[in-house]
Amino acid sequence: MQVRTSLPLNKESCVIALGNFDGVHLGHRRLLEHGLEQAVCLGVELCVLIFEPHPLKVLFPEREVKLLSTTQERLQYLEEIGVKTVYLLPFTMEMANTSPEQFVEQILLPIGVVHVVVGFNYSFGAHGKGNPELLQTLGAKHGFRVSVLQAQTIGGRVISSSSIRKALLHGDIQLASSLLGRPPCISGTVVHGEERGRQLGYPTANILHSDDVLIPKRGVYAVWAYLDGERVSGMMNIGMKPTFHDMYNTIAEVHFFDYDGDLYDREIMVYIEERLRDECKFNGVNELLIQLKKDRDQAECVLRETL
Repeated sequence: MQVRTSLPLNKESCVIALGNFDGVHLGHRRLLEHGLEQAVCLGVELCVLIFEPHPLKVLFPEREVKLLSTTQERLQYLEEIGVKTVYLLPFTMEMANTSPEQFVEQILLPIGVVHVVVGFNYSFGAHGKGNPELLQTLGAKHGFRVSVLQAQTIGGRVISSSSIRKALLHGDIQLASSLLGRPPCISGTVVHGEERGRQLGYPTANILHSDDVLIPKRGVYAVWAYLDGERVSGMMNIGMKPTFHDMYNTIAEVHFFDYDGDLYDREIMVYIEERLRDECKFNGVNELLIQLKKDRDQAECVLRETL
């Protein structure tokens, strides 16, 4: 898959899907599948246009915008679906002030669009004045068609990035997984920590994750990751280490079962299968160790069912 950070010098006919695609959840996947169907019918490639950073970060810098996935994760998911080219274009105040008509004429047409696929709530152009209906009108004017997909549901629940964020903040991993179509994950670089887990017999990989990405509710989770080409089970604590500290930054640390390799400075992606319990403050190390043994037994039981 090609990732382009600028418009092409020579336009190439394509179907283009528009959106932020945060999390690339099941609703996004249905939209992209429709785009692939149109691309096959027209004999062209499917492209995706994403603005970076997220437009809300530029338009409302005072807001704390937490995303479901890093840019790299989104690109990985898009490639797996079958997208051939992603236009990862910078979102600036100049772009924010572009009118809907200018957006079509200065961005979509130079790319070579022959068909556009958007969701029902897609907005574009200055002050979000552009909507799917206007895009269809502009498409008719400039010679491209527009497909508008309605809200996708599962079990009567609308699939949306905001619903997934809410589920993760409440620790509802099952709901988040059902809307994503896969387990949620945390990715980042493994860094050195206090090494207290190693002293207790439960060495942990401390994950330095992006500040822009949403982290699930504090607690203990059953997780797994691909390490050295193999799936390795583990348990993850997201929290502030209340047994040892009165105040501490929230961190994500993973103890992998039956793994003794060196993970420092490596990028890993940890998939979350189930929330096991709340974060607790224990009355000493012995009480903590008893609970960690229970956590491991429970996590292993959960993860055996997912193999």
